[in-house]
Amino acid sequence: MRRLLLIVLTAFLSLTVAAAPASAVEPADIVVEDTAGVLDQNTLLPALEDIQFRDPTTVAIYTYRGDPDAEYTDGDTVLNAEVLRFAREERPEWISPDGQKWADGLFIFALDPEGRWIGTYFGEDRKVEGSDAAQIQEATKDLFRDAQWTDGTITGVEEAAKLINRPWYQDPFVWILGAAAVALAGGIWLTVVLVRRNRLKTNRELIAAGEKSYASVSMDLDATELNAHTIPETSRYGAKVLEEHRTFRTRYNLATELGNTVRSFTDRDLKRAKARKPVEEFAELAAALDGIDDVIADTNTLLNMGPGWQAAWDRQALPLLEELDKLEDLFKKDKTGGSATAAALLAFRTGCVRRLKSAAAGLADGTVTPDAALDVIRDSGQELAELLKNHSETVIEKAAKNSSEKKLMREALEEERTRTRRYRNGYRPGILDTAYPNYFWSVASFNAGVQTGTSKIESARNSASSGSSSGYGASGGSFSGSGSSSRF
Repeated sequence: MRRLLLIVLTAFLSLTVAAAPASAVEPADIVVEDTAGVLDQNTLLPALEDIQFRDPTTVAIYTYRGDPDAEYTDGDTVLNAEVLRFAREERPEWISPDGQKWADGLFIFALDPEGRWIGTYFGEDRKVEGSDAAQIQEATKDLFRDAQWTDGTITGVEEAAKLINRPWYQDPFVWILGAAAVALAGGIWLTVVLVRRNRLKTNRELIAAGEKSYASVSMDLDATELNAHTIPETSRYGAKVLEEHRTFRTRYNLATELGNTVRSFTDRDLKRAKARKPVEEFAELAAALDGIDDVIADTNTLLNMGPGWQAAWDRQALPLLEELDKLEDLFKKDKTGGSATAAALLAFRTGCVRRLKSAAAGLADGTVTPDAALDVIRDSGQELAELLKNHSETVIEKAAKNSSEKKLMREALEEERTRTRRYRNGYRPGILDTAYPNYFWSVASFNAGVQTGTSKIESARNSASSGSSSGYGASGGSFSGSGSSSRF
């Protein structure tokens, strides 16, 4: 591969040796106007400062919250017109002295997270072809569809830096056959290098996470066994947790073997594809065991009403209570707060909090058994899931215009509802998660389903068109700066 690459590169470079090499410079200035309040500037600014352009370029980031339900006129120009309006009123230095173009040396990246628009705008000395502008926007869409606003913005600027003032000899349409040969050979080589480098980084991170979990499990191993032996098997919840414990030691021994295997890997081994499976298995198994030993401890404490049972109870109730706190934000996003299904959810929240407090009080005075108290959490979680399912129909009716669009939304919501829950930020599965996996439908999962469904609907609506607009609407007047916008 190296020999082939050398031959192809030598032939191609002999034709371009007279061309001046492109320089690499950091942005001349960075301006962030995050009026939508969706960007993490502590992450954004350092990342933008490290991006290399070919010429000194001012990078301007503008976000605002548009109206996703507005009927747009003059073509799909809502974001274009908004960026021009903002520049005229708040940032006149973004516009050329004659008021007809964007200022020289400027690149603007615009985002409307509510209306789901992306825009890219260029000074005359920084403008790119329409296909290149579309490429910049397209690079961000998967991230924006996952509401990763900061990462998507960084990716957009990175892509723009690659394309702005690209030298002629780097244009893919120059010497198509020669460039294709170089791209093929170089691309394969570069892909191999990057994939192997990423593999090494990811595998190291997974091993480190696995080692941390494995150490925690090993330290608590004796306590875990003691806790398991005193869990009452007559309890329905105790019996289900004990089912997990019966294979605990076997899985711990497997984690030990996997740990020994991955510890023997050199960096060269970790760059290879075959190392990924044992590394992932070690990290995942160690994390699962670390969660199970916590569940076993809480089960023993709560079912036997031992010292610290109050904290164990709180850990079981907390996930559901956190979901109840998120309901109002859910209504703000989909603007269905006045619906009957939203009212039912809010009424449920009030009653649910009351029931959970009553269950805790009953545990304290001995009038409620631990199993009965846990049943309250389980039943409440299942009721929440049913109410969210009812509310999804309200959201679907609002977002979809016909039966095919409703089908897309329902499929997206159902896919999210049945997806196995993933735990982040140190949270471990509790007794309820172990006994009744997915016993409630999280608000985050509901929102993800709505977002995915909405994206599918928008894609279907725009499939017959280019999905991009470069006009500025009636308010733009004679303004003809280079730029365009599209939806994600």
